[in-house]
Amino acid sequence: MNLMTYKNYSARIEYSDEDACFIGRVAGIRDVVGFHGESVVELRAAFEEAVDDYLATCEKLSRSPQRPYSGKVMLRIDPGIHAKVAMLAEAQGKSINTWAQEALQRAVSAY
Repeated sequence: MNLMTYKNYSARIEYSDEDACFIGRVAGIRDVVGFHGESVVELRAAFEEAVDDYLATCEKLSRSPQRPYSGKVMLRIDPGIHAKVAMLAEAQGKSINTWAQEALQRAVSAY
């Protein structure tokens, strides 16, 4: 995964062969905040400048900047899986929330 992080914002990075440069976009917010650079150093500087500009613009407009994630996740899963998760969590003396968070952390760490 090609990500950069700055001030709790993450950006997805891609390479454009057509433009011969790296292109980034802040992920996890509805506002569009993009940037580009021809080298990793340029890209990093452009990312930080884009985030700083986004935050300054929001302040100027007296508007709260969007934050990447709230920490709340709503899932729709198969009832059979839900039952198994509930059973496993209870068997381990955990809430479904704690069990799911630990399972997701293991998955993210393995990535």
